[in-house]
Amino acid sequence: MKSILVTSFVVLALFSGVVKAQDTDEKRKIDFLISSIENIKGAKFIRNGTEHDGKEAADHLRSKLKRAGGKVQTAEDFIRLCASKSFISGKPYMIRTSDGETINSEKYFRGKLSEYDPTAK
Repeated sequence: MKSILVTSFVVLALFSGVVKAQDTDEKRKIDFLISSIENIKGAKFIRNGTEHDGKEAADHLRSKLKRAGGKVQTAEDFIRLCASKSFISGKPYMIRTSDGETINSEKYFRGKLSEYDPTAK
């Protein structure tokens, strides 16, 4: 009986370590995505019709991420729940690049995620 408990404890400890590693990897991906908009040169993040620079955009996304709490477990969750559209108005976020092209932020962040992890969808 004692050996079953010890074995169960070891398996549980190993599993929790794997989950933590996955969480850390997802956190790195999310940090990478936020950093990509924070450091984008000459572009504007458009939220509810108002343009914001990269730092303002990153601050806003970090705030949304914090408010989302446990709902965001992966970089995909972050894109879907925080980085794609306004929670209040439902309007999609847009990014106007330095060359004047305007793209949907979801498309931008999915492209960036693919750069970080080519196996991402």
